[in-house]
Amino acid sequence: MIVKPVVIIGGPTASGKSALAVDVALAFGGTVVNADSMQLYRELDVLTARPGAEDLERAPHRLYGVLPGSERGSAARWRAMALDEIAAAHGAGRVPVVVGGTGLYLRALMEGLSAVPTVPEEVRRAAHARLEALGGEAFRAELVARDPAMARLNPGDTTRLTRAWEVLEATGRPLSEWQAERAEGPPPGLSFHVVILEPPRAALYERCDRRFVLMLEQGALEEVRRLDALGLDPGLPVMKALGVPELRAHLHGAMPLDEAVAKGQQSTRNYAKRQGTWFRHQLAGRQPPSPGSSLAAGAVHGCHAVPALYTENVRDAILRALDKTVRT
Repeated sequence: MIVKPVVIIGGPTASGKSALAVDVALAFGGTVVNADSMQLYRELDVLTARPGAEDLERAPHRLYGVLPGSERGSAARWRAMALDEIAAAHGAGRVPVVVGGTGLYLRALMEGLSAVPTVPEEVRRAAHARLEALGGEAFRAELVARDPAMARLNPGDTTRLTRAWEVLEATGRPLSEWQAERAEGPPPGLSFHVVILEPPRAALYERCDRRFVLMLEQGALEEVRRLDALGLDPGLPVMKALGVPELRAHLHGAMPLDEAVAKGQQSTRNYAKRQGTWFRHQLAGRQPPSPGSSLAAGAVHGCHAVPALYTENVRDAILRALDKTVRT
């Protein structure tokens, strides 16, 4: 079997992943494929820091702004779209460069997904209504009482909390049991070459704060105003994107702008911390096959953890490291 390379770039928000993806695409003749769950939604351009016109001209980009905010993205749906884009890139003689901070999506791509049944929409709505009624702390406590494995979730991680509740309600089985079952497995014919950005926390937080202010200058508040005018269900993923709840609260008169900005920055820093922890424990320790072993399809062939924000100073080292595996 011919095994074709896929470059995976992960890390926390504001770490420089998108710039790295473009540089890798330019170096290897690649196509950038989005793996950020919020950058899928067409209504959020500024607040999700989607690639700008200059980057779009420098390299092909796929799966950005492809879903309306009225829909719910999922790991399974994204994986199917990503595999189509990966196949298209290989068919065009290009290297797919999959980039994003949604760890679940990246793991789904590389390892496959457990067969968790589809949750009916009425169960989703009921879960979000209960979260709204109880608040994050009480909702988490009630969930953990029924599924103790979910104690690992932060009370602020409402997306995963409601997902666990939905599955439990819809199937009668905890999400942890479904996740423990064997996944469908990695896709055949692909080898994954992973780069994880692991910047120092202080530098990352500073960049998160500065970027939030820059987003406001670029029109983030007007973007949220347009989104709010659509009258979408507040439980939809697009309505929970970083900065959206805080800026909506300001638009509805619930808090002054400076408070909304401070809360949005805090939410972003909290999310970046969770992302960094996930990547450090789930991907950064992956090792390539032992010398002399065959190149197995679906395997991770080298994981380069970079303890820095991405800058031009570290670009060449990353490209050299990838060159040793991607071109072999």
